[in-house]
Amino acid sequence: MTRLHMVRHGPTHAKTMVGWSDLPADLSDTAAVARLSAHLPGGALVISSDLIRAVDTASAVETGRTRLPHDEALREIHFGDWELRAFAEIEAEDPERIRAYWEQPGDVRPPNGESWNDVCARVDAAIDRLIAANTGRDLIVVAHFGVILTQVQRASRLSAEEAFGHRIDNLSVTELTHAATGWTVGRINHLP
Repeated sequence: MTRLHMVRHGPTHAKTMVGWSDLPADLSDTAAVARLSAHLPGGALVISSDLIRAVDTASAVETGRTRLPHDEALREIHFGDWELRAFAEIEAEDPERIRAYWEQPGDVRPPNGESWNDVCARVDAAIDRLIAANTGRDLIVVAHFGVILTQVQRASRLSAEEAFGHRIDNLSVTELTHAATGWTVGRINHLP
């Protein structure tokens, strides 16, 4: 049995679509970071996406835990040409595609970006590798909204539309357990 404690990085305060852009996290709410770190299991291994907002959040909650190398496969959704653009701006330019992307996630992709199915395949493979290499351990995975939702969808056997109905706040924890019998879902979007 392997327990995943999936943590969303600290806020960037960007009002645009932020995927692979390397924006820093605001970790100035030290009380929230301390509560999060205290909530996470002490003997867990810590891994993060290679984007600075996840790396810095992982460093803030690491506190004596063993750190694994960053993994670029745990990056947020690649928004391609939509990256760092406001939803309203994209909607004015390509309303059908952006609505389909969020309302009917699956094979629709932003120009030069990833579809939801692409993201799920990338993240599922990364999580499978992580579990295989660390079976029986607690793992703290510091990543992004989309990454966490891929695993909520997978573990809960939800449709993409149902998964997108979940809120994943910054500095929240989503708890998933993988065993030989399958997945168990604990708390989603828990704010310690």
